[in-house]
Amino acid sequence: MIRKTRKKNFKVLDLGCGKKKKVGAIGVDWSNRHNADIVHDLNKFPYPFKKNSIDLIYIDNCLEHLNEPIKVMEELYRILKINSLVKVTVPYFRSRYAFIDPTHKTFYTINSFDYYDPSCEIYKRYEYTSIKFKIEKIIFNENLISKNWIKNIVLKIANKHHALYEGYLSHLVPLDDITFILKKI
Repeated sequence: MIRKTRKKNFKVLDLGCGKKKKVGAIGVDWSNRHNADIVHDLNKFPYPFKKNSIDLIYIDNCLEHLNEPIKVMEELYRILKINSLVKVTVPYFRSRYAFIDPTHKTFYTINSFDYYDPSCEIYKRYEYTSIKFKIEKIIFNENLISKNWIKNIVLKIANKHHALYEGYLSHLVPLDDITFILKKI
């Protein structure tokens, strides 16, 4: 889904990069104690990037810490080029990790990004924002490896049948995080 090869002027942001900045990305974080190339508080708008200037954005385990997630998504939309991707990873709402960190402000389900996708009923019903992202893919525990065989079976089910997992299995075997790949349309 996200290409490994990049054009010469392909700009990638890693927002809230912390100490795990993606290779080749411009790291942005609020603290100069991290691996950030740009120190910027992601709760302050606008972000220091031009409109339609970014090709790919990673925001990994950061969005749940921010005060106004809709404004953040609007800002990502502003700086992202048309048809480009944003990859958002957040703790899954059923995970104990969602609640361990006292700085988490928002919790995410499989439908949390429906508010930005015009093909989803919830977007049409509420229209919280005018930005438009198409949900390209939803992935549970994308980078987490478990030695628990039950969890691995449930993970396969969850990644094929999101609603079935969330409705019937997530309270029995909660997965840890959820990744959304969104395309600016």
